Amino acid sequence: MDKDGLTRIRALEEALAHLTRQTEDLSEVIARQDAELARLTRRVEMLLRAAAEQQLESGNSIPLADQRPPHW
Repeated sequence: MDKDGLTRIRALEEALAHLTRQTEDLSEVIARQDAELARLTRRVEMLLRAAAEQQLESGNSIPLADQRPPHW
């Protein structure tokens, strides 16, 4: 193989290594975001349940979360 061919192969290997690293980095970011999204979803669900319980305890017959907005 000539010098130009080896230079091209080396450049392709470097590009592949760079793309592989970027893919790994992005995969880690996505995994962290997925965990954070799941955690925040659980918190929102807990807050909605707590708000509905408070509404029921205060004497409202239908929790606001289950009522249609006035513009419907």
